[in-house]
Amino acid sequence: MSGPEQEPRVRYEKKDHVARITLNRPAVLNAMDLRMHEELAVVWDDVEADDEVRVAVLTGAGDRSFSVGQDLRERARLDRQGVPRSTFGSCGQPGWPRLTERFGLSKPVVARVHGYALGGGFELALACDLVVASDQAVFALPEAQLGLVPGAGGAFRLARQLPLKAAMGYLLTGRRMTADAALHFGLVNQVVPYEQLDDCVTAWTDDLLRSAPLAIRAIKEAVMRSVDMPLEEAFTTVFEWEQRRRHSKDAIEGPLAFAEQREPRWQGS
Repeated sequence: MSGPEQEPRVRYEKKDHVARITLNRPAVLNAMDLRMHEELAVVWDDVEADDEVRVAVLTGAGDRSFSVGQDLRERARLDRQGVPRSTFGSCGQPGWPRLTERFGLSKPVVARVHGYALGGGFELALACDLVVASDQAVFALPEAQLGLVPGAGGAFRLARQLPLKAAMGYLLTGRRMTADAALHFGLVNQVVPYEQLDDCVTAWTDDLLRSAPLAIRAIKEAVMRSVDMPLEEAFTTVFEWEQRRRHSKDAIEGPLAFAEQREPRWQGS
């Protein structure tokens, strides 16, 4: 038996230090069911464990949607079966910890967004480190209109990444946000025409790959762990990846390459 429902929910490819993760249910606008979450958990484990992977790019299959979030047809079926409803977070559910709760993921994740990024799809983008969007991207958290809450971090991250009143406006009404508005608020790094989207993502990944892999991981950890700390505490906190970077060969290679006027040869150690 074959067909769209028998295909992997997630396509995963690794090449030239870049992992490409594609949500693969284009017929339903890449809605995320429990099987997709299970497949994604395996992928994120591998991204973190494989030292050859230095950058991850997350996108959705097809030309209509990044992801429209939770598969509500599956949720309705689970409700009929008496399966307990979820709340904030995914602990105890298939695929845990999901990207939205992988607070220790040390490698940068770039979201490539085209079309709809709704509900859990928007929450995935909010959890990424960089977001590159087409000018046709549309963002929203419509959970309130469905009797739900943005349980994968949308309620928390949007209020941290936008001015509070702006965040509440989108959270309480489910209003949609254009790509230009997302750029205005700083939720995305760049907006380009759809036909330029792949080239733009490549430009960002190329720039990331030029940076030392341990420096990238050290900076990400320090930023994400310290963002809510008092500044004095941040300066005195011991960060694991910074300790590795500080004592690495790459920490010597960078200044040496600069002094010798050549490109650095990063070893990741």
